Amino acid sequence: MIEKVNDKKIVIANEWSALKKFTDARIALGKTGVSVSLKEVLKFKMAHAHARDAVFSLLNIDELIKQLSSFRLPVYLLKSKAADKHIYLRRPDLGRQLSDDSVNQLSSTNITYDVSISITNGLSATAINNHAMQLLVLLIPMLASSNISIAPICLIENGRVAVADEAASLLNAKISIILIGERPGLSSPDSLGAYITYNPKVGLTDEARNCISNIRKEGLQYKQAADKTFYLIKEALRLKLSGVTLKENSDDTFKLS
Repeated sequence: MIEKVNDKKIVIANEWSALKKFTDARIALGKTGVSVSLKEVLKFKMAHAHARDAVFSLLNIDELIKQLSSFRLPVYLLKSKAADKHIYLRRPDLGRQLSDDSVNQLSSTNITYDVSISITNGLSATAINNHAMQLLVLLIPMLASSNISIAPICLIENGRVAVADEAASLLNAKISIILIGERPGLSSPDSLGAYITYNPKVGLTDEARNCISNIRKEGLQYKQAADKTFYLIKEALRLKLSGVTLKENSDDTFKLS
């Protein structure tokens, strides 16, 4: 901040400036007269544009399938009942349901699994394209090393969180995990979320799930996210529950790192 004293410019440090190294939040922006500076206005508009772009971004299907093949697990390409992004945004209920064709793809299995992994764009396909594989390359080997069986991976277009419960139920899985692009913020257009549900079935609501949020390079790091997810999966299998009744023991989670 600059003030004039006896016609001399004196720079006065903004006491909030030091906090910028801890957060991407818009603090200590400074001002020009009574307005925010042009530089900060333009940065805000750019961040808003990135957030809007993330909402309408598309899954890189071909690249994701190619990368997922490295796990040597079958991959189902599925769709929700929301036929396109505009319907998806206006009808959240349709994003929670698999399309009839997708249900038919999953209905023939009679094998039981410990874990079903679903991946869907949510409100930011950018988050999936950027971070989903980075998390899975750490998580899947951890599950395999603990003899936790993994169902075929479900790559779902235009899905909401609850769509994974239907997919996991059809695959006879004890636990549903869904990686989903979270609602973009003005400083985080590519934030990835992971939701974990024990005994998944159609009709469950959010209190039945555990959420690990803000997985990205500038947020929760991949190793930490994988450790937390692995911990919650093991506890859910041991205690046969998830959601508000499943608490994270930070000491145990720290030991996994």
